Amino acid sequence: MDNLFRKDALAYHSEGRPGKMETIPTKPYSTQRDLSLAYTPGVADPCKEIEKNPEDVYKYTMKGNLVAVISNGTAVLGLGDIGAEAGKPVMEGKGLLFKVFADLDVYDIEIQEKDIDKLVDTILAIAPTFGGINLEDIKAPECFEIEERVKKGTDIPVMHDDQHGTAIITAAGLINALEINGKKIENIRIVVNGAGASAISCTKLYIALGVKPENIIMLDSKGVLRKDRTDMNKYKKQFATSRDLHTLEEALEGADMFLGLSVAGALKKEMLAKMAKDPIVFSLANPVPEILPEEAFKVRDDIIMATGRSDYPNQINNVLGFPFIFRGAMDVRSTAINDEMKLAASKALAELAKEPVPEEVNIAFHTPNLKFGRDYIIPKPMDPRLISKVAPAVAKAAMDSGVARKPIFDWHKYREELIKRLGISNPMIRQIKARAKRDPKKIVFADAENYKTLKAVEIVLNEGLAKPVLLGNERLIKDLIKTNDLMIGDIEILDPKSPGEEKRRLEYAEKLYEKRQRRGVTMPLAKEMMSQKQYFAPMLVEEGYVDGMVSGLTRNYPDTLEPAVKIIGMKDGSKLVSGMYIINTKDGPIFFADCTVNKNPTAEHLIEITQQTVYAVKQFKIKPRVAFVSYSNFGSYEGNIPSKQREAVEYLHKNHPELIVDGEMQANVALNRETLRENFPFSKLIDGPANILIFPYLSAGNIAYKLMQEMGHYEVIGPVINGMAKSVHVLNIDASVTDIVNMVTIAVLDAQCVYKRNNGEEECE
Repeated sequence: MDNLFRKDALAYHSEGRPGKMETIPTKPYSTQRDLSLAYTPGVADPCKEIEKNPEDVYKYTMKGNLVAVISNGTAVLGLGDIGAEAGKPVMEGKGLLFKVFADLDVYDIEIQEKDIDKLVDTILAIAPTFGGINLEDIKAPECFEIEERVKKGTDIPVMHDDQHGTAIITAAGLINALEINGKKIENIRIVVNGAGASAISCTKLYIALGVKPENIIMLDSKGVLRKDRTDMNKYKKQFATSRDLHTLEEALEGADMFLGLSVAGALKKEMLAKMAKDPIVFSLANPVPEILPEEAFKVRDDIIMATGRSDYPNQINNVLGFPFIFRGAMDVRSTAINDEMKLAASKALAELAKEPVPEEVNIAFHTPNLKFGRDYIIPKPMDPRLISKVAPAVAKAAMDSGVARKPIFDWHKYREELIKRLGISNPMIRQIKARAKRDPKKIVFADAENYKTLKAVEIVLNEGLAKPVLLGNERLIKDLIKTNDLMIGDIEILDPKSPGEEKRRLEYAEKLYEKRQRRGVTMPLAKEMMSQKQYFAPMLVEEGYVDGMVSGLTRNYPDTLEPAVKIIGMKDGSKLVSGMYIINTKDGPIFFADCTVNKNPTAEHLIEITQQTVYAVKQFKIKPRVAFVSYSNFGSYEGNIPSKQREAVEYLHKNHPELIVDGEMQANVALNRETLRENFPFSKLIDGPANILIFPYLSAGNIAYKLMQEMGHYEVIGPVINGMAKSVHVLNIDASVTDIVNMVTIAVLDAQCVYKRNNGEEECE
């Protein structure tokens, strides 16, 4: 899959709008007055205020939330000195991580300059634009001087993440590893293999943490840094030892910790065997570490080990640090990022690893319950608590160390604001994909004679989301795979019309005839139906040959859903099937129902639609908050629509008091907690906005989700079919490849829940 990944990486960066970031206005701009306020003459007033009081730049501009990611491209990832422009995709990627994890805006700036004086002068000249500067991918030893001089020349937070990011995360791991093995930090002996920017920064932070300098041995490519060497720069000299050691093997004799920031395979098994009891091994060379965990554990089983890779426990990942460090530093307008703030981040990460892990993190990393211990000493990058734990710790350290200019007094309010910045939509998508990968189910694709379907299948296979079965003409499907250079390989293809499927086709026709003979289906008609994909696919599901189906890309919605309902039927106790769309907003997902199936539901129908939607939302590990929407607020207008909405709510209040449900209400009220609290304090929804909207009839819901999709540019997933006995999901005719992949993921999740339900296991909710 390496070639596939490379191809997808190039497509990811080039398709649509090239690159990964864009600039979006945050103020109205639709009228002449808006434009006059935004630029001339309105812009003169904030300019004058800033001239009188320079600190007002934070009040009137985006500076306080804007980070510069600056590089000259001399040490890009593992690519080396590739130049400023070639490094731009990395800097854009860093910007994306800042935005996704901490809601910080970024301008990436690539400077074609290697002269230290000129580079520093350029950075200092543009520094007034920004609230923080993240130096990136600048080679050592120049990076040390550049960072030092930029820090001295500015009064905003500055950090070279290549140096300090790894130091902060490994320091957190070290704190917890020592708690597990019971050793004292002032007594441990550390061997650092590598003497670049990260290695030197790590070592300095460990010393600040309590490690004694005389207990540290550092090596570069020429061996141990010794005082008698004459080939070292001033940054290496500060860690030179007078001990008679020359090689890594000699240095590791009796050592308590190995920190590898060097090359693959540098740590040999025989060297590891010579380390002290309960050694700490941070093997961070990427992509192949100094020693692989499976090789290390063959030598001894008392290791506490971390790598830079996500496929092993204890990943040292800089994204655990830099977004939240800058967030906390900039929120208090810190004049620097000092050692106190770095150590605060390390300690916050260490403490977080000891707390009970959210279920979404357990699910994402395929474990029943992550617990603090040798295989979990550092939080996972997808932990939603990181922003509310690390950023406040950094902000408080800035205040305590005297570098904060805007102190925080209400910490509870600050943490709430941090959580609100990110919402939960992206974590939800990551969560359901992780759950799909944990137990991938067999899903039949009824529209396999289509490029978009096959491209989605390629992605599904690559990510391990499902076990696809393709339905259609085998020659045509294989030609499409070959023509489009899709990396699908051997895959099961079933053609309902082929002679090879005659036996199964006849068997299925007989079963369909038995089911529907009193509903207008004759045996000849049943045989004809079984040669059609829209009937053959649900029969594969019904007979248990596959676990679920995804269909509808090449035919109308009713023509896909109706055969599935006839063949598979509804879940026990259900009187109808309903459709739900997931609208992913910054504040989290909102679920719309029913937008696709029931045209004009009665109050009784609305009650069942609500129950089905609540059950589906609980499968995503989200607490349902339901609003019945209308043009009326709690009886403010009369009419058939408010009346049936009100009737359904009254029933649910009486018979299902455990549900958070209310209405009828207008949509803006349902989504605005302040409006609800001010005008309707009796509502069950005053503690937070609704995340499920129940529409009074299909056209309202259908129009609403399409407006959200086209005008709001939200990601929309659906339609998710609720109420079926087995996993059946229908695509829109205009579904994109991403839509198909998302729907397959939901089909797998649904199939997992069906399996649990049919086998008496605990329900997915």
